[in-house]
Amino acid sequence: MFNKILIANRGEIAIRIMRACRELGIKTVAVYSEADRSALHAQIADEAVCIGPAPSKDSYLNTKAIIAACEITHAQAIHPGFGFLSENADFARLCRTCGITFIGPAPEVMDAMGDKASAKQTMISAGVPVVPGSDGIVPTVEEAKKIAEEIGYPVMIKATAGGGGRGIRLAEREDQLEQQYIAAQQEALTCFGNGDVYIEKFIVNPRHVEIQLLADNHGNVVHLGERECSLQRHNQKVLEESPSPIMTEELRDRMGKAAVAAAKVSGYQNAGTIEFLVDKDRNFYFMEMNTRIQVEHPVTEFVTGIDLVKAQIRIAAGEKLWFTQDDVHLTGHAIECRINAEDPRHNFRPCPGKIKSLHVPGGFNVRIDSAVYAGYEIPPYYDSMIGKMLVKAPTREEAIMKMRVALSEFIIEGVETNIDFQLCLLKDEDFEAGNFDIGFLNRKNVMGE
Repeated sequence: MFNKILIANRGEIAIRIMRACRELGIKTVAVYSEADRSALHAQIADEAVCIGPAPSKDSYLNTKAIIAACEITHAQAIHPGFGFLSENADFARLCRTCGITFIGPAPEVMDAMGDKASAKQTMISAGVPVVPGSDGIVPTVEEAKKIAEEIGYPVMIKATAGGGGRGIRLAEREDQLEQQYIAAQQEALTCFGNGDVYIEKFIVNPRHVEIQLLADNHGNVVHLGERECSLQRHNQKVLEESPSPIMTEELRDRMGKAAVAAAKVSGYQNAGTIEFLVDKDRNFYFMEMNTRIQVEHPVTEFVTGIDLVKAQIRIAAGEKLWFTQDDVHLTGHAIECRINAEDPRHNFRPCPGKIKSLHVPGGFNVRIDSAVYAGYEIPPYYDSMIGKMLVKAPTREEAIMKMRVALSEFIIEGVETNIDFQLCLLKDEDFEAGNFDIGFLNRKNVMGE
C-alpha cells in the first residue's frame, strides 16, 4: 500500500479522496493554484504545493508542475479525481515514465476508450449493442451525408475526443447536416484540440443509464449496478439516482454483463463507467466509457456499501477485489443533487463570490460532499459545482421526500445557487412518476417561471 498520495484536483473531489486516503492510513499532498490558496483542500492536506496561477492550463493542467510536486514531496501515486487530467493518457504515461503510480487505467486503455470511434469498435468486438452509425471518423461532409442517408435522420455528429456535452450537434434533416457537421468540428477543435467527428443515429427520447465497474489487476471485473443520469441540462447532469426507475432485474443483468464483457475485452483496470442510451422499449446502446471516477459515484456507494475511492487505491496498489459479483446487492434508493453556484433565473449563469453564511443539513442517511465554508470566496476560474447533496431511503418515494427536506434546510448566503431549482425538480409530477428522458429539462421549465 502507498504511504503518500498526491491529489491532482481541487474542490469536493479532492476532499473526498483525502478522506479515503486518511481512512487507509495514507498521507496526502494537495496541489493548488494561486486562486485556491484559501481552498479547503489546500488547508487540510498533510502537505500542499502551489503549482501555478489561477487559469487551469497554468496550474491543474500543468503536468510538469504536478510531477515536480509529487517528486519533492516523495508521493508514490497520483489520484487525478475527475476532470482536469483524469482522462489524459499522456499524463498517465508521464507518471509511468517517472515511476509514479497513476490511480486509474493504463494509458493504452485510456487512448482506446477515450477515442469514441475506437471505443465503439471495442464494444462491437465485445458483443455490446451500439448505436447505428459510422464505423469511425467521418472526414468529409460528403461522407457524412452518405452515412446519414444510410442510417436515416435524425443523426448526431459527435467529437471523438469529446466530453461534457461539447462537440455534439443534432441534424434532423439533410439540409442541416453540413452546418452542424462544421459546427461540431470547430467546437471539438477548440475544446479538445482534435476536430475529428463521427456520426450516430439519434435515438429519440432515450434514457441515460450508466453501469459502474471495478476491475483489478488480476482479471477480476464486477459491476455495481446502474445510475440513472437522464436529468440533464444541455448534456450536463443535474440529478442522479440509483436504482433507475425503469430498471428490471433482467435488464440490469444484461446491461451489467455487457459492461463487464467490454471491460474484459479492453483490458480495463481500476474504476470505470460504461454509459448507455436506453430507448422506450428498454433496448440499450453503448454511448461512451468514462475511464475515471464519476462525479455521481456516491450514489453507487450508498446503495452498494462499497467505497469506490478506496477500491481505486487498493486496485492501484495491486490488491485483488475482495468481493465477487454475487456479493453485490443494491439496497434502498439513493439520489444525488448537484449544488452549483449559478442563477437558474438568469439562464444558470455562474455566480462566483463570497459565501457569507452557510448551514448544511444532516440526519440519517444524508451526505454532503463539498469543499466550501462560511467566508470562502468561490473563484470564477473553475466549474460552478460547489457540492453534492445525497440521501438514501428504503424506497424512491421516501428518498425524494428526504431530499426535499434536506435541500430545504441547506442555506447558502452570499451567492446564488440552484437549490430552489432542485427543489422544484423534486416536486415535479413527471419526475415523481419517473417519466423523463435526456431531453426532459430542455423541454420543461420545472420552476414554472
